[in-house]
Amino acid sequence: MSAARLVWHQFRYDQKTFWRNPAATFFAIVLPVMFLFIFVTIFGNKNLELASGRLVKGSTYYLPGIVTLGIISTTFTNLAISLTATRERGLLKRLRKTPLPTWAFLAGRTATSVVTAVLLVVVLVAIGRVVYGVSIPTTTIGGALLALLVGAFAFSALGFALTGAIRSENAAAPITNAIILPLYFISGVFIPDEQIPGGVRSVAGVFPVKPLYEAFLAAFDPATSGAGIDWRSLGVATAWGTAGAIVAVRTFRWSPRSG
Repeated sequence: MSAARLVWHQFRYDQKTFWRNPAATFFAIVLPVMFLFIFVTIFGNKNLELASGRLVKGSTYYLPGIVTLGIISTTFTNLAISLTATRERGLLKRLRKTPLPTWAFLAGRTATSVVTAVLLVVVLVAIGRVVYGVSIPTTTIGGALLALLVGAFAFSALGFALTGAIRSENAAAPITNAIILPLYFISGVFIPDEQIPGGVRSVAGVFPVKPLYEAFLAAFDPATSGAGIDWRSLGVATAWGTAGAIVAVRTFRWSPRSG
């Protein structure tokens, strides 16, 4: 069987497994959509001031934030929790003894996360446009697509890396959420940028969540000129993804760590 067919076979299996899991579907797809409605409803669609001093509509501010959250949910969070569970149940160990190459399994699982992230982004952008009148990137579509690819790569790699540090299935969700939820708050995903102290924003900029959000905001902001590519922010996210990939290669385990 060719390399492409091997990856396609694993991808189809992972897709079926994902969509048949109600909890995974809810947290990765439904919850981000709910957050978009909740935040715009609570905070309104009035103008918000960015750290740069520019004003944008509330919906234009929150849509890139929820898109960022959605990508992270379908890649980092989903991979860290599902792979740990699969490993601790002994399924990864058995899978490794099959003719399926390791790289094909990892590629198929990553492709599932990326495709799910793309689907979610399309749904969120459509809702933002139809319900709230958010401008869809046209001249800046390149920046939005590049941010999507970089974000999917970076947080998939970080998800694989985190599994090496999680020792049990029960600890997977608490550890993953304990890492990512604070970053959402300090990165402006949940709280308007103008309400976050400057020092906290500086700290958040070191981690990958805020840079990914800022890359999407640059693409969705109507005031952005050019291709809408925030190279600095994408560089930070890429650096984290590269580091995550290196750690994942060295620490990823196929055998259960508990018991």
